[in-house]
Amino acid sequence: MLLICTKTCGTCRKAVALLEERGVEFTYREYRQAPLSREEIVEVLEKLGVGPREVLRAKDAKKLEIDPELDDEALIDAMAEHPTLLQRPIGIVGDKAVLGRPHERLLELL
Repeated sequence: MLLICTKTCGTCRKAVALLEERGVEFTYREYRQAPLSREEIVEVLEKLGVGPREVLRAKDAKKLEIDPELDDEALIDAMAEHPTLLQRPIGIVGDKAVLGRPHERLLELL
């Protein structure tokens, strides 16, 4: 499993603890230090089966003065430029992904 997270997020820390507790092997990607490219964001959205609005962190969009009503392409561009706009944690296994909110949702990938 690929786990897209950040160490400063409480839900991400819970997700890591849950996966470790269950003995699940995963690769941790600190998305602030290794941001997703625009192409990766598009791929993740496809695997999640959602549009960018469904994974947009509204508080961060407001702080950055990004209009959540932008079209999908503009939102994806903004997410590529400002990684904190993307909800986390996100777990990916093969062609499937889940948003780990709550963090137990990651178990759906097992």
